[in-house]
Amino acid sequence: MPPPPLRLQRRDQFLAVTRAGCRFFSDGLVLQAMRRDDSGPVRVGYTVTRKVGNAVARNRTRRRLRELARLLLAERPIQGVDLVLIGRAATRRLPFSRLAAEFGCALDRAESLLRVSRAISP
Repeated sequence: MPPPPLRLQRRDQFLAVTRAGCRFFSDGLVLQAMRRDDSGPVRVGYTVTRKVGNAVARNRTRRRLRELARLLLAERPIQGVDLVLIGRAATRRLPFSRLAAEFGCALDRAESLLRVSRAISP
């Protein structure tokens, strides 16, 4: 099982991605991406607003986003980028395969726009 990606943990990190990053929208999620000045591993943050539902619904949505990022970023490691995944109400309802496809498309667009370098897999 691949290790989870590094996490964004502080509010200022999330705000930096929101201010300086690009946004990619889909039915199931919103991806915000920002290129960093270093070549360190990708860092990912997750956020789900109260509009999605109660605490149980928000946590379930966040868990789906975490698993999605863990699986796709293990297949396609990238470097020097901060990502924020924003859950929507549809994140919980969509089949996981469709959600993965949407995240993959958003990640492709982010990589091409930000000219992200791929990590070298061992």
